[in-house]
Amino acid sequence: MNVIIMIRDASQDVTEGWIQQGFTLVELMVTVAIVAILAALAYPSYTQYIVRANRSAAESFILSVATTQEQYNLDARQYATTLALLGYATIPTKVSSNYVITIAADNTVAPPTYAITATPTGSQLIQDTPCANLTINQIGTKAISGTATLASCW
Repeated sequence: MNVIIMIRDASQDVTEGWIQQGFTLVELMVTVAIVAILAALAYPSYTQYIVRANRSAAESFILSVATTQEQYNLDARQYATTLALLGYATIPTKVSSNYVITIAADNTVAPPTYAITATPTGSQLIQDTPCANLTINQIGTKAISGTATLASCW
């Protein structure tokens, strides 16, 4: 039995040509540029979505407080002056990290009145200037302190 062993010369690879592996710097830079353009287009939409979501959480919370305030009025014949009196020992984190919730109640007038206000803080204050403060009163009237329309904020 004859065994034939073939030895390959390394110089043969050079004559066959260069085999490219990986990416060129130009290909990598084009990819980075495309990703940067897409990110620049998407980021403003993303931040506006976050602002609207935070505003929606605050609206939902102050509407819940208003409902609880009316129940408190039926039981105590006056409106509560603090969130703690209404049973809100803590405010949801999504609301408390972006808004300060205040109650202004006047039980000395007939009929008594109240206004619940959500005042933006931090980045919400900077990014949500068109709506700014959100307020609801005892008759359900909603208001904002910004320049936008009420319908676009509530």
